[in-house]
Amino acid sequence: MNANPLPLQKVARATVAIHCQVSPAHPSVAIGLGADRRGTGAIVSADGLIVTVNYLIMGAENAVVTLASGEQLAARVVARDFTTSLGLLKIDGSALPHLEVASSQTCALGDEIFMVSSLGGEKRCGDTGIITYLGPFDAAWEFVLERCVCVTASALNIGLSGGPICNPRGQLIAVSYLNFADLIRPILGIPGECFLAGRDELVRHGRRVSTPPRLWLGLLSYTLREHVVIAGVMPGSPGEKAGLRQGDLVLAADGAEIRERKALYEAINRHRPGESVQLRVLRNNQVHTIDVPAIVVDDYLG
Repeated sequence: MNANPLPLQKVARATVAIHCQVSPAHPSVAIGLGADRRGTGAIVSADGLIVTVNYLIMGAENAVVTLASGEQLAARVVARDFTTSLGLLKIDGSALPHLEVASSQTCALGDEIFMVSSLGGEKRCGDTGIITYLGPFDAAWEFVLERCVCVTASALNIGLSGGPICNPRGQLIAVSYLNFADLIRPILGIPGECFLAGRDELVRHGRRVSTPPRLWLGLLSYTLREHVVIAGVMPGSPGEKAGLRQGDLVLAADGAEIRERKALYEAINRHRPGESVQLRVLRNNQVHTIDVPAIVVDDYLG
């Protein structure tokens, strides 16, 4: 690694391992996240506030955090933000090593970064890279970021997700969210401004209250040749209850033609909770019109 050893040491001390146990009955277990989850987090305040990814703590009531020293501490879940997919934990402490969070708006393509992740327990690993993409991102599971931070890494496996992506000064500019097997942008990060904008609300209310909730039908989808195909439907979701099926081709939403996945998500989120999204789908060479009530994703996965 070519990272400056002083910022690297500081970040490593503020990086924690997280271990959560989730009830097997929680919906997130059924969709593949499992009941035993391990990941990474970063301490962002002297009194023990930790930022990580929401899917790690989704459904957990508490967690065990391991510091770089090897000390294990009980942590409570403070907040889950289903809009940005950030999660917050809290451990008891004072004068804890912690990181300053900075906006990714201060970054540019080609900027150098380094990241630290947990390997479990007190073991940590680090890597360096550069920023290769700053812009919108949408995923199969009805998830959208207006801005994400994608970075390279010299190793495709740099440890467990949820760890800090930092600028050369050791400021956290993103939280590692996903690790793709992609040589151009293998690591996807949630930008630091998502935490900065929502911190006070998340700590006070456990969720964002000043922004509209994220609406959700429970679909997995992908774009194929300017068409959106349903790849799966979450068990017990509004989509499943309304009769959507794997392989359905989405032609339109609320009368507007749909040619890409993000357009479908935008159509869903133009509604209010409980309102139905009218989908026109092609199935077995027949066109079907299906009304699906949109719900707040927190109500299903919270």
